[in-house]
Amino acid sequence: MLGNRKLVLDTFCEVYDLLKPWMDNDFWDFSTHEIIPGSIYLISRKETFANIDKIKNIIETNECIVVFSNPAEGSETLAGQCFAAGLHGLATTNKMLIIGGGDMDSRYTNLQYDSFLPKIFDYSENIAAAARHIEIYNKTHKPYKFLFLNGRTRPHRKYLLESFKLSGLLDQSLWTNLDTTDAQSRKLSLVYNGQDLMANCMPVHLLPSEYEYKDYQDLFTVAPNDVNFVKNYLFKNTWGEVYLQAEPYVDTYFSLVTETVFDYPYSFRTEKIWKPIAMAHPFIAVANRGYYKDMRNLGFRTFGHVIDESFDLIDNNQDRIERIAAVVEDLCLQDLASFLKECYNVCKYNQQHLENMRHKVRDEFPGRFHQFINNHTNE
Repeated sequence: MLGNRKLVLDTFCEVYDLLKPWMDNDFWDFSTHEIIPGSIYLISRKETFANIDKIKNIIETNECIVVFSNPAEGSETLAGQCFAAGLHGLATTNKMLIIGGGDMDSRYTNLQYDSFLPKIFDYSENIAAAARHIEIYNKTHKPYKFLFLNGRTRPHRKYLLESFKLSGLLDQSLWTNLDTTDAQSRKLSLVYNGQDLMANCMPVHLLPSEYEYKDYQDLFTVAPNDVNFVKNYLFKNTWGEVYLQAEPYVDTYFSLVTETVFDYPYSFRTEKIWKPIAMAHPFIAVANRGYYKDMRNLGFRTFGHVIDESFDLIDNNQDRIERIAAVVEDLCLQDLASFLKECYNVCKYNQQHLENMRHKVRDEFPGRFHQFINNHTNE
């Protein structure tokens, strides 16, 4: 119960366990669920898309308060999902609330929840891997300069893959490319000898199997050649990329993290950034403008004492990606063993702060949700 209203939760909702102590009812199939008038409903993406007309009706008749809950996605994807479901008008007029993983513009009534942050240390395998972080600093001569993991093709990932391929830097990194489609668009441009390299289709490139988590090593010896995006095959249709294997971090000096969001002006932090932080590994994040500022607002530290991080304040996406590429190339010309030593204190602090924050984020969410509803209902 929240105030005078009953709380009804979708069992598929990612915040189900966090709000369960205040729950009055739940459902797993919204199509057969009998509506409880005056209640607050949290409905997952799956059930929202399966019951669009029913949801529209209870919102438009003011029968209930509906919260579209999908904290596994960022603001750009959530906005797209609202459009696809025909709910955008309701979402931007304060009639449908949202719980999302990223910040959103002020048209949306959104409660941001960093759902990925607490999950990295939920796995005993990851805790064991993170305990080996000192090996990163003890091994000063490494076979690769940086770790560069790329799943689905996105323009900012494609730009860096093609740019580093041209410069020869790709061969000096431990890298993946799990998607063979191109990224031709007007968002980013990379032209060389009159050719638009963003239109290239780069083959799948996997980690050497010994660098992959043990449960998936047998699949990292060869990728299927009849699909464009091979991640689901490689990780057996599970969220396999969440697992930490210490070796890729031990054998590289820093992580180049290509986040999901780059050209949308709101931060969305995924497992991609929390993995190097959990491993106490230095990082350069390729993300939206202000991503570093938002990380620091959460209490994390970055590496401005050894890296020029001014790219975080560049508005123009083309200029920002070009500057990031230049920063990476410049860093790789430096004494990386000395760089790594200079990063240790920041990395160790961030690792501990992540451990502290994982509890804080979850513990504070119910209170934040209560306040979110109160602000909307004025109760």
